[in-house]
Amino acid sequence: MLEQVPDRGAIGRRGFLARAIVAIHGVIGATVAFILGGAVLAPAFTRREDRWLRAAALDAVVDNQPLAVTLRVTRQDGFTQVVDRTVVYLVKTGEQQVRAMHSTCTHLGCRTSYDDETNSIVCPCHGGAYDLHGQVIAGPPPSPLQQLETRVEDGNVLVRV
Repeated sequence: MLEQVPDRGAIGRRGFLARAIVAIHGVIGATVAFILGGAVLAPAFTRREDRWLRAAALDAVVDNQPLAVTLRVTRQDGFTQVVDRTVVYLVKTGEQQVRAMHSTCTHLGCRTSYDDETNSIVCPCHGGAYDLHGQVIAGPPPSPLQQLETRVEDGNVLVRV
């Protein structure tokens, strides 16, 4: 009686189905990775347009005294247009030079205000204080106020957002 030895080179039905299922899983995994990777990486490759917004008239900004100005920044969020309000301080440092700083405290994101008596920008949440250059002079803020680029055109102060 001869015993039949299975041919190791031939793929049986089970082997074929196992390899087909592994291949299908690989295709599904690659497709999901491609879609998710594109969704995560796509915003990094989009070109950000420079927007200069009119903040105030140059005559309205007083030397070495912050002027709080609310900027309306519009952006696309899917199919809708969203309007964000950002408050910045404008400080005139020369005849045609104006510095702009965000009014958000760098400690926990509270809104700051200008104090006439101490001639500083103070945060009411945890006692942080900034000088007119946005540098920390007291309290827990870890870094200075964020600076924004400005320019003066036709008697108006423009801020880059």
